[in-house]
Amino acid sequence: MCRAHLIAPSVLSADFGRLHEEVRAAEAAGADWLHLDVMDGHFVPNLTMGPDVVKAIRRATSLPLDVHMMVSDPGRYAPRFIDVGADWVSIHYEACPEPRGVLADIRTRGARPSLAVSPDTPVAVVAPSARDLDMVLVMSVHPGFGGQKFLPGSLAKLEDARRLRDRLGLGFLIEVDGGVTVENAEAAARAGADVLVAGTAVFGATDYATAITAMRQAGAAAAAPA
Repeated sequence: MCRAHLIAPSVLSADFGRLHEEVRAAEAAGADWLHLDVMDGHFVPNLTMGPDVVKAIRRATSLPLDVHMMVSDPGRYAPRFIDVGADWVSIHYEACPEPRGVLADIRTRGARPSLAVSPDTPVAVVAPSARDLDMVLVMSVHPGFGGQKFLPGSLAKLEDARRLRDRLGLGFLIEVDGGVTVENAEAAARAGADVLVAGTAVFGATDYATAITAMRQAGAAAAAPA
């Protein structure tokens, strides 16, 4: 199957002093989605944005908002983020090992449910809830902080997610998040990633459009016949 590759700049790497400007610049540069990392200081050792920040970003853009919830109680907090504009909501298996109820609630509230797995968690844990998902998020760094390097073992996990999807005959997207760059984007796409989350690689670039275009071309190269 030939699948389009989506580029989702991670706002965690943007200049928060110029947040509206940064969001609009990413949209103008050709971003498909915006990826928003929500961290609670408990599930991961960092604190980031809450619903008010997501609400402000929603006012600044019409792009789909991809909210990645790195929190200990996603069922409690997901509704708040959907209420302020989240289009996609990823919860972590490690925080919610029986996720089907939370995933169903996310869908009922009008957002697209996704299940994320950290580097030490095998993709196989997704299988029992795979039919409830619109996306699987493979973390390619240990969650908590931006700017980390892509873990090489992530490519095998992306392949595992793709094989699971194929085996079950499902259509969920596969997203990769952490250390994605222009240099490794093609390998990630070839391994199975449909959505490339890029923080520093976009917001740290001199020209956002050039970076996004290069990643899109990498995805296209991965999809091209050998």
